Amino acid sequence: MPDPPGPQEITDVEALKLLAHPMRQRIERQLRQGPANSTTLARALGESSGLTSYHLRQLAKHGFIEEVPELSRGRERWWRHVPADRRIPPYSRQSPEMREVVEEMNRLDFADELEQFTRFQLQRGQMGEWADALAWSRSTIKLTADELTEFLEEYVKLLYRFKRPEKETPPGARVVLARLLAFPAPADGE
Repeated sequence: MPDPPGPQEITDVEALKLLAHPMRQRIERQLRQGPANSTTLARALGESSGLTSYHLRQLAKHGFIEEVPELSRGRERWWRHVPADRRIPPYSRQSPEMREVVEEMNRLDFADELEQFTRFQLQRGQMGEWADALAWSRSTIKLTADELTEFLEEYVKLLYRFKRPEKETPPGARVVLARLLAFPAPADGE
C-alpha cells in the first residue's frame, strides 16, 4: 500500500471559495465515486453539461480534480478526484475573508452529512447486514491543544490504514462515511 499523502494546507482564499460552492461540492462528491465526464455529471446532478463543464475546469485549475486522458475521446473529457490530505489553516491564521469562507464550507458540509445520515436511517431496513454497521461513539476527553492536534493526526493515520486501491477492495465492501468532530467545550456561561 502506498504511503499516505502528506498534509496540504490550503491558504489560497480563491481555492477555498471554490470548495465552498455548493455545485462544486456536489461534483467533487460524485467524482469520489469514480471518473465521470460533464454529461454524466450533468445527468446525475440534474444540471446542464455546460454548467458542469465550467465547474470541472475551475476545480481542475486548483488541482482538486484532474483529467483522465485514457478515458477521454475527442472533445469528451473525463475527470477524477485527486486524493489528498487537504487541511485548512488554524483559525488564528485565517483572515476574516477566509473565516467567512470556511464557515460557509462547514455549514454546507454539515448539512450534507445530516442529509446523508437521514437517508441511511430511512434505508436501514433494506440494508441487510449493513443495517448493523453504524459505528457511533460519544466521549469526553481532557486534552491540551497540542494533544488534540496529535489526536487528529492519529485518526488520519488510522483512516489511511484502511484505505486501499479499488483493485484491492474485497467483494462485499462498500463506501463507509467516516467523520471526526472534536472541539473544546464552551466554558459555562459563554
